[in-house]
Amino acid sequence: MRTKLKLLCAAFAAAAIAVLAAVTFAPPASAASLVEVTGFGTNPTNLRMHLYVPDRVQARPPILLAIHYCSGSGPAFYSGTQYAQQADRYGFIVIYPSVTRSSLCWDVSSASALRRGGGSDPVGLMSMVTYVQQRYNADPARIYATGTSSGAMMTNVMLGVYPDVFKAGASFAGVPFACFATTNGSEWNSECANGTIIRTPQAWGDLVRNAYPGYTGARPRMQIWHGTNDEILRYPNFGEQVKQWTNVHGLSQTPSFTDTPQSGYTRTRYGGTGGQAPVEAISMQGVSHNLPVDAAQVIRFFGLDGTVTPGPTTPGPTTPGPTTPGPTTPGPTTPGPTTPGPTTPPPTGACRVGYTVNAWNTGLTASVTIANTSTTAVNGWTLGFTLPSGQTITNGWNATYSPNSGAVTARNVSYNGSIAPNASVSIGFQATHSGNTAKPTSFTLNGTACTVA
Repeated sequence: MRTKLKLLCAAFAAAAIAVLAAVTFAPPASAASLVEVTGFGTNPTNLRMHLYVPDRVQARPPILLAIHYCSGSGPAFYSGTQYAQQADRYGFIVIYPSVTRSSLCWDVSSASALRRGGGSDPVGLMSMVTYVQQRYNADPARIYATGTSSGAMMTNVMLGVYPDVFKAGASFAGVPFACFATTNGSEWNSECANGTIIRTPQAWGDLVRNAYPGYTGARPRMQIWHGTNDEILRYPNFGEQVKQWTNVHGLSQTPSFTDTPQSGYTRTRYGGTGGQAPVEAISMQGVSHNLPVDAAQVIRFFGLDGTVTPGPTTPGPTTPGPTTPGPTTPGPTTPGPTTPGPTTPPPTGACRVGYTVNAWNTGLTASVTIANTSTTAVNGWTLGFTLPSGQTITNGWNATYSPNSGAVTARNVSYNGSIAPNASVSIGFQATHSGNTAKPTSFTLNGTACTVA
């Protein structure tokens, strides 16, 4: 366990050095500075608290709890992210807490941390929030949390344990609430880290609801970021978080909106199409655990940038009805109907397929890009390929897959059936393997052979 924690710490120490070496943030044109606060209230695990209050704050300022990664600290997270610069611009207050235990990781695994009033780190963090509320007349309807890695895990925990306090959260390279739970006192859960804990949306949602039994109020919105090549907290955790928080809100795992905000990023929204949907998920193609933190997009999602008037979070049922198990990656496991009508075959040689594999232990994810390189639109498509021996698809997104091994046909879903000339669509799936992680050697689009990128 200690070796795993060291790996997590080392990963983010490297990330912090890289960020600080590559970026020099201009100091705020103000006298505001990071200040340590002591005696802020009940603090069972001896956390430290640093506070950033900009020179100009709103009359009833929002509060952002910004939670560091393993091996980090509040001051390091302050220096390595741009939340303070955003606070200068928009007038909210940022709390930067620090762990003092030897691992410098947050407690997201003990039973006491995973239930309301149980104790451990969440109690100290909540004391910090209450302190700021009382001292600065902060707006109780605008309290938010964000974090990276261990801090992202704690963001999930705080939103689960205190749904009546936090209005939204943003998780960068985290895992679902209670995924890291252990019963032997260990801080590390290898099964969760490796992405092998797969549950139904209902089961994930129940873990959140059981953290505060009897609560029937609104649930916090959640923004989820994860790199497909995360080598520390594997990529399937991304989809499991999507399943959990969509279920908490009583939503389908079918996205209401999908776009590409920048190259390699796929953004899906659930329960709404606007910038403050109940759940927003950003999959970052080819990005490792050391992912960039886009503070401006977090503040936009929270509604603190003035682009959208903040409103109440979307209430979800305390015990939502059963939902169809969702994907371990964003997008529908049970897709909408395929585009009706006959498919249009592309001209010979006028399609190209890119195929990227991210493998671990006995699992893998495959990201597939289908490009129409012809001058004629493709309306309705099927992609044929043969999976190498030992590979079996368990979940997929942006297409239906049948059968789940051997000669597979991937078929478009309702929202991506048309591929314009020189355009492309992206699909993907998670699979198990028995040691062979090779790629398919050939692909056909509507029966016509494609080139392989």
